[in-house]
Amino acid sequence: MSVAMPITGLIWHWMFRFRSAGLIAVGVADNSVIPMPGSLDVFTIWLAASQPHYWPFYAAMATAGALIGGYITYALARKGGKEALERKLPKKRVTKLYRRFERWGFWGVALPAILPPPFPIVPFLLAAGALQFPPKRFIGSLALGRGVRFTILAGLGAMYGTAITGFFSKYYKPALIVLISLSVIAGILALIEYYRHRQTPKSAPTVVAPKAA
Repeated sequence: MSVAMPITGLIWHWMFRFRSAGLIAVGVADNSVIPMPGSLDVFTIWLAASQPHYWPFYAAMATAGALIGGYITYALARKGGKEALERKLPKKRVTKLYRRFERWGFWGVALPAILPPPFPIVPFLLAAGALQFPPKRFIGSLALGRGVRFTILAGLGAMYGTAITGFFSKYYKPALIVLISLSVIAGILALIEYYRHRQTPKSAPTVVAPKAA
């Protein structure tokens, strides 16, 4: 533990110094096939609280990280097709996802992207890819949902900055250890999933014609 604490302190200092890079990295991990629910929300709120004048910038960087991670997940599912999604999730749940996309279209990604944990976003990202949802519409819907979410969170962080920074200054070390551990696990599992998908033969695409936004 004596070695772990100085290391976590250095990483915490790095994340605070290179704020935008840290937000993007956490955003990619949080929206990967193996997500870390709430990690990006907490990091966004803390950074906005630490520098309230820059909260719009932190909201934008969190959205950018979420877009990158979400698109990677979407692209993997798009390559694997419906069969890959049906192997990953229970059949009953997959059927519900298909019906939601056929009904909601654009909002089938945007609305889940706004909702906070524990509501999961990854199944909707996977469903969008498996159903060959158009890439431009996917990016637009995810950007809208995540943009709204992180704008609200960063704004709240800026508004209640003193209380939030006081909490983090007291509990940052155990929180950082948990965050780093989850990031490493998520990264390893995401790499395994990526290579599994690369070796899966691509099936004929099933194109969904979503309703207009």
